[in-house]
Order: sequence, then C-alpha cells, then structure tokens
Amino acid sequence: MNNVTMIYDSSGTEALNGVDLEINEGEFVFLVGPSGSGKTTIIKLLTGEVQAASGEITVNGFDMRRIKRRKLPMLRRTLGVIFQDFRLIPSMTVYENIAFAMHVTNVKRSVIRERVEYMLELVHLEDKAKCYPDTLSGGEQQRVSIARALAKNPKLLLCDEPTGALDYNTGKSILKLLQNMCREKGMTVIIITHNQALAPMADRLIHIKNGQVARMESNENPTSIDEIEW
Repeated sequence: MNNVTMIYDSSGTEALNGVDLEINEGEFVFLVGPSGSGKTTIIKLLTGEVQAASGEITVNGFDMRRIKRRKLPMLRRTLGVIFQDFRLIPSMTVYENIAFAMHVTNVKRSVIRERVEYMLELVHLEDKAKCYPDTLSGGEQQRVSIARALAKNPKLLLCDEPTGALDYNTGKSILKLLQNMCREKGMTVIIITHNQALAPMADRLIHIKNGQVARMESNENPTSIDEIEW
C-alpha cells in the first residue's frame, strides 16, 4: 500500500489517510489499534471489497486500483479470509460451505472431499459436516469460517479477530494452526486483534491509529503460542 486514502462515500468518513504499508511473503503480522482506526478497512481494500480513493495497492501481483471486476475472482482464489461476522452461506451445510470455494475453481470432487475432511479434523468439527450454520454455536461457525479460508491453501490469509468467538483453549489451538501454516507452508498471515498478549508470536506488529500507520514493532525471535498465556 502506497499513500492510500479511503473515504466511505455514504458517510464521507475518512477511514485511511496516507497509509504506506509493505508486508512480505511468509510474514505473520498483527494489525492492532483501537476500534474505528482503519484496520478492517485495510482488509476490505486487500480483498477488493472496497476501492481506495487514492494511492496504490498491490496484492499478490494484482493492481487493486486498476483491477477489472471480472478479474476479482482470480485475485480471491489466492486469498483466504476469516470474517468477524463469519459470512457462511445459510442454505449450505458445513461441508458445502468449506467445499464451495474449491468447486468454483474446478477442483476434482475426490480432492475436495479429502481436503474438506482434513480441514474438519483440524478444527475439530468432524461430526458437524451435515449441519447447517444456524444450528451451530458462534464458536463453531467461526471454526467453519476458518476451515473454509484455509481449504484452498491461500497465498495470503486475512483474519479479522479470528478467535473472537472462541473459548480460550480453542482460540489458542486455532492460533497455533495459523502460526504453523505460516511457518510450514510459507503462507502470509495478517491478523487483526485487540489482544496485546499475543504480540510476541508475531513477526511484526503494525499499530493503526486514526487511519494511519502509527508505528511498527518487529520480533526477531517470535514466540510459539504454546508459551503465551492471557
């Protein structure tokens, strides 16, 4: 992101003001800052959900200021997104929600089945495959959202408070999974969090305040989530 400004037309609110930000391949990064500081707007810009008023944004080689709408699906195939509000499809089962992104990219059914079963094991929802989202707890819906985001092995994983709906132990196991995915597969992971106790596990902390990058902190030796308590 180079000198990026974002203004929401409906309200005239300036969400970002001159943001410069570079995140390297394979980094495990936290975006931190108060509510309303612009963190979620950054995620929306990276996915193409909204478009910047000015500045330059490049995501996985795609120029987000000039990308055509018909090219957005190509970009999104390289991304995984864990939304704070889950965004599961209510008419689809847990299995179908996780499989959906792979179906639209013409992955073989046998590969999809194997991948979905593996993801359900990772998030401990093997017995919920045939359930619909409205029969699940908030924590279970969040785990489905996480499984869906990871199922297609994205180059870049964007997470908006991914453990917000989870109990302590489940949240810790999910953070361990995300950290392992980053280290073992070279996946770039960006996490919005309000939990400052998690700071030691990140490669870099990016502090957002009043729509700007206030400061950055780097960890030369990030800590495993196993060693963090909160």
